[in-house]
Amino acid sequence: MVNGSSSGKKKKLNQRKRMNTEQTRPRSLREIEMEVMAEGREWTRQRLQQRLQEEADLHGGVFPPEQKQGGASTQSSDADAD
Repeated sequence: MVNGSSSGKKKKLNQRKRMNTEQTRPRSLREIEMEVMAEGREWTRQRLQQRLQEEADLHGGVFPPEQKQGGASTQSSDADAD
């Protein structure tokens, strides 16, 4: 029985080497801070997206709301610009 391909083993070995290389140099506090801040921003973005989607689903609409035909819209402001 074959437990895996040699290319798969090489890939894992290369990943380990890369990780070990990264770990040999101590990371600065700034690098760690930047990484954690980026993770926090991504988590916040995903959470905001989830909450906004829940709210939109609750109200059954889309945002921004579609403009109704025939109403006072950007046409009047476009005419003023000319």
